[in-house]
Amino acid sequence: MAEYQNIFTQVQVRGPAEMGLVEGVELGNRTKSASFSNLAGWLGNAQLGPVYLGTMGVVSLMSGAVWFMLCGAWFWYQAGFNPAVFARDLFWFSLEPPAEEYGLGFAPLSEGGLWLIASFFLLVSVVAWWVRTYLRAQALGMGKHVSWAFASAIWLFLVLGLIRPVLMGSWSHAVPYGIFSHLDWTNNFSLTYGNLFYNPFHALSIAFLYGAALLFAMHGATILAVSRFGGDRELEQIADRGTASERAALFWRWTMGFNATMEGIHRWAWWFAVLVTLTGGIGILLTGTVVDNWYVWAQEHGYAPLQ
Repeated sequence: MAEYQNIFTQVQVRGPAEMGLVEGVELGNRTKSASFSNLAGWLGNAQLGPVYLGTMGVVSLMSGAVWFMLCGAWFWYQAGFNPAVFARDLFWFSLEPPAEEYGLGFAPLSEGGLWLIASFFLLVSVVAWWVRTYLRAQALGMGKHVSWAFASAIWLFLVLGLIRPVLMGSWSHAVPYGIFSHLDWTNNFSLTYGNLFYNPFHALSIAFLYGAALLFAMHGATILAVSRFGGDRELEQIADRGTASERAALFWRWTMGFNATMEGIHRWAWWFAVLVTLTGGIGILLTGTVVDNWYVWAQEHGYAPLQ
């Protein structure tokens, strides 16, 4: 008899669709039905819907669609309205911010003005989606942990496209919209300011990035490993003996000498993930505004060898 291992064979158990809270909850902006997907069931919960959009959700999706269409229209123009060229060179197309000489002013559409308009709609889309996460958590009586985690990512987004360019006095310091142009901007940014690897906040960001990946992998693997004992139902597991929770804790005490609690591991993972973009944003913000050359800065502070 084959032993049940859900990392290999996830059983998709289905009952009636879970429609969520109905008492004391505004239902007018929520879809009325739900469906199931076998493909989604391999990756996570197979139920799709109901979806609550609300005013902020609609604003976010519409603004994001405008940004996407403006970028796409510019790429289509760069392709000479040729579908074959568009498909071939899509990764090389780019919507660039205005040049240095325009400062923080509005440039002609073909010289960065379109980037400014697109950026405005992208900003509205991201902020509206943040408000939506906050309001949905509030309506459900939840903590605002998701909203504040998202705010950390928005912090880095704002530093790259708004706060740092304003402090530098020119939109030209912002990130372009394009696949390879984005990568080129990142590479040139590091070269221009003396190698970003000597930026201590960049180092912290990478450490938290790898740490977050490790923590999420460890926790995900642990819960999958004890799901046959009901490990996915964590709260009801904590107080009992011989449960999935106790086995998981025992495993890590045996292998590492200590274990995080069922609640503590989520706090660890939350902080590690949030600090990736928080420290990364600080490092980017200081670059060019406070420190002009991170290699020279590292030499002055005994971080890089003197030559």
